[in-house]
Amino acid sequence: MWHPVLHSRDGVALVAPARKISENEVSCAVGVLEKAGLRAFFAPHLFGSCGQFSGTDEERAADFQWAIGHPEVKAVWCVRGGYGGMRIVDRIDFRPLLRTPKWICGYSDTTVFHACLQQMGLESLHCTMPVNVTPETAESISVRTMLQALMEGSLDYRIPSHPMNRCGNAEGVLCGGNLSLLYALQASPTDLDTAGKILFIEDLDEYLYHIDRMMLSLKRSGKLSGLAGLVVGNLSDMHDNRIPFGKTAEEIVWEHVAEYGYPVCFGFPAGHADPCDNRALVFGRPVRLSVQGGGSTLHID
Repeated sequence: MWHPVLHSRDGVALVAPARKISENEVSCAVGVLEKAGLRAFFAPHLFGSCGQFSGTDEERAADFQWAIGHPEVKAVWCVRGGYGGMRIVDRIDFRPLLRTPKWICGYSDTTVFHACLQQMGLESLHCTMPVNVTPETAESISVRTMLQALMEGSLDYRIPSHPMNRCGNAEGVLCGGNLSLLYALQASPTDLDTAGKILFIEDLDEYLYHIDRMMLSLKRSGKLSGLAGLVVGNLSDMHDNRIPFGKTAEEIVWEHVAEYGYPVCFGFPAGHADPCDNRALVFGRPVRLSVQGGGSTLHID
């Protein structure tokens, strides 16, 4: 379902469905929204605390539901990742978004909500989050592409070639998110259907053997064989054991898709690696991917 673009004075709700956050950590993001002509709304428990979370499961789910139902809110921006989305996703009623679409925005732990919305045929925005918006990143491509997606609609990316790319052209609905979350959602009510789609994956701070296990799991469940294409984002800060695994994260991914024929684009600048260059992606929307010797392009209408 196509989402309407945002206009001046539209509201953006800041919610914290995972780890806790302070008011100081979102102040720069609020300034970015205001400079763009948008209004920031704070969820009731945005600055709460319950262990590592911003509130109890009930409070965090209620905040998300509040944002979905708020008549002046056109986008719901998750303030940070961490862990927590899986604890509350089943408490949230997303059905009102079928009548009144709103953008759900964020990455990392927000993958839980992206997967739920993709299953419903709704678009969502994989993009930077307020915790990453600082004076140094406020004018970055991360923020610019997020606002472009929200307020203009289309995105066009051209990125350099990568030695592990597999050339080809593909069209399909873009889906995906954080690899660890996609792995964890398997066999659940919000398991991701990847058939005929262009899958995006990224991850951070994982052991290489776990990347291998997650890719094998996706492969064994049939999620890699029927893709139209694969876009691999940042695979950052990986760890190895005392006895080396013997492959990089990118080589592990390639090993598990090498037998298929669809185009594969490595090195797409989205994910955890660089807060200045975490480019926005519209999940749930048809896109065009071209991987050629001179570089790759991704067009999001």
